[in-house]
Amino acid sequence: MTTPSPHPRARLRRPAWAGRNYTLLSAAAVITGIGTSGALIASMFAVYEAGGSATDAGLVAAARTLPLVAFLLIGGAVADRFPRHRVMVAANTLNFLSQGLFGLLVVTGQAQLWQMALLSALGGVGQAFFAPAAEGMVLSSVGEGDAGRAFALFRLGMNGAHIGGAALGGALVAGVGPGWVLLLDAAAFALAGGLRAFLDVSGVPAREKSEGLVTDLRVGWREFVSRPWLWAIVLQFSVVNAVVAAAESVYGPLVAREHLGGAVPWGLALSAFGAGTVGGALLMMRWRPRRMLLVGILCVFPFALPTAALAVPVGARELAAVMFVSGVSIEVFGVTWMTALRQEIPEEKLSRVAAYDWFGSLAGVPLAAALAGPAMGVFGRGGALWGGAVVIVVLTAAVLCVPQVRRLERAPQAEGGIPARARPQPTVKEPPGGSGEGTASASVTG
Repeated sequence: MTTPSPHPRARLRRPAWAGRNYTLLSAAAVITGIGTSGALIASMFAVYEAGGSATDAGLVAAARTLPLVAFLLIGGAVADRFPRHRVMVAANTLNFLSQGLFGLLVVTGQAQLWQMALLSALGGVGQAFFAPAAEGMVLSSVGEGDAGRAFALFRLGMNGAHIGGAALGGALVAGVGPGWVLLLDAAAFALAGGLRAFLDVSGVPAREKSEGLVTDLRVGWREFVSRPWLWAIVLQFSVVNAVVAAAESVYGPLVAREHLGGAVPWGLALSAFGAGTVGGALLMMRWRPRRMLLVGILCVFPFALPTAALAVPVGARELAAVMFVSGVSIEVFGVTWMTALRQEIPEEKLSRVAAYDWFGSLAGVPLAAALAGPAMGVFGRGGALWGGAVVIVVLTAAVLCVPQVRRLERAPQAEGGIPARARPQPTVKEPPGGSGEGTASASVTG
């Protein structure tokens, strides 16, 4: 006698911990992830199809990132003073309007460089206000005991969206043109904003009154500069992110158009990077390295591979392979980095420290994108790309010279899975006699 199979609806039932807010946030993030990944490709090809140069493409890319950096700290302050879901919906609305107009101008053949730069800048403003408001929303939408797997599932969904979005965006740019891809991205923002408008915030506790933006930022700055491992890695990534942004936003599309066959192979290469991040996330769900920052920084070395591959340049398959490896490596770094922040930074100061992390990590991106074209004119495209790859390797080796980066260890787990950081014990091992450099880990809190 056979046992009846479960009802189909029972098999599709979402986990008990995935409530309404978590489901809405996850769905909205996947939708915008797909749209944005394709739009990043489309905007660069829109510039080139309008007759723009590599310098023009760099200026458009910089126009988006510059206001993102400039308004990031203000966006964080606004998100602390107004309901976060309303800030998120307002930011999505701005992105919908800017991307929609961008797409219409491209489709009708009327897009000019200054218009593309201005609309990209408005998109950057929206992102500057959205990112701080969205910080922690997913984790707050589930119980504390389920936050780990909820965050892991959310990251897997986002990485999958980037994979599909990049591949779909590259194919659509080649098939129907970049303008239509930008219009689809605008529709994605509209749909995501609609989903986020239905978030239930009735159970969100009232926030404590802030002492003021300047005071909060001053406290966060003291917390930031007191940890050599923290500011050293942020300084490293202020350059690494700039190099990678210039390579992917300016040089990559040029190499793809001249050597790889156009937007489709470039989109597939970006999808391979996304697949690598999925693999890295799956790996880190099982692997818990003891010296997490040491492992994380060692995994930054492969991040130079795509820039070097574009400098050669290699074929489409080889580029996809190195993009996959770099995706795995950077995801390993990302997980170890967030683990270190959660472990070492007091909870009440984490947002302010994260603001400086974001600001420092993105500060060099607009300048690098703007200078990518002139650098290619001086050094040649291959010389500029090789120089960027060397800079990534040298800076990563330099960060390994910081003692705390090599010695910071994952805190052991107390009974019941509660992190032992609640106990007053340092997690960075000092050398015999003490070096005086372990101030970051000595100040743990409950």
